Amino acid sequence: MTRQRQLIFDIIQRSDRHLTAEQIYLEAKRHLPSIAMGTVYRNLGLMAEAGEIRRVVIANEPDRFDRMLAPHHHMICLRCGHVADVELDGIRQQIEMRAGVPVESYDLSIRYICPQCREIERTYR
Repeated sequence: MTRQRQLIFDIIQRSDRHLTAEQIYLEAKRHLPSIAMGTVYRNLGLMAEAGEIRRVVIANEPDRFDRMLAPHHHMICLRCGHVADVELDGIRQQIEMRAGVPVESYDLSIRYICPQCREIERTYR
């Protein structure tokens, strides 16, 4: 694994958030000033394809990258865009039962307003 790829991987593994490529690039640049944005994008794509990280696709937003590979879902705040993990047991089985066919894969994103944004909204009402 190249130094650049290891650095990108480490940034994702240490983060408790779902980072965008730009956020990863900015953090990587602090440690390796010569790294290029293209290098970050290329390595993120390779790592996602290899199953080392998970790409989280959000409509009309930049992709995010997730260190957690175990099956889980995402809750996305409609106000601030924060992405939180949520585990919902049995969803795959329910889909297969209702559809009558085996499910190869699926993505479930739940839109909500996070507690911090709710508090801000209550403050300004």
